[in-house]
Amino acid sequence: MSDAQTIDPANTTPEGDSPGFIIYTRKRGLGEHAVTNGRNAAERVGQVTTFTGQSLKGPPGAVAFMQLSDTARDVVRGSGQNASAAGRAQGLAMSTGKGRVVVLAEAGMLSAQLAGPNKAFFGMNRPGNDNRLLALNILHWLSRKI
Repeated sequence: MSDAQTIDPANTTPEGDSPGFIIYTRKRGLGEHAVTNGRNAAERVGQVTTFTGQSLKGPPGAVAFMQLSDTARDVVRGSGQNASAAGRAQGLAMSTGKGRVVVLAEAGMLSAQLAGPNKAFFGMNRPGNDNRLLALNILHWLSRKI
């Protein structure tokens, strides 16, 4: 995992809330894997939003199901120093031994918060994303229901 805030101004929310609010779609970074495809068409994830996380790179064999774009950057907090996050991800899935592992580089996407003075929806309760469905599919995959 990077020790920096990952931003992607080219793939942020239409409202421009923050370049750290990254939208993944089937056309932009949301990869093919059981956690994004689900068990049937009703469980297929179409859009995931992350909220100012970091980037990560997995070991060989890991599947990046939330792949950052070539315009993504890792910005070191406080210093302003930054580096490309191209080729990195915010969501990985892998098998290891008899087990399965999912690593997410952003925790807010699986929460349901009211943020800031305006009490804006943040996380799974933000309209327009499939973050709840992704959480369910991750649990199904980890428990071998997928």
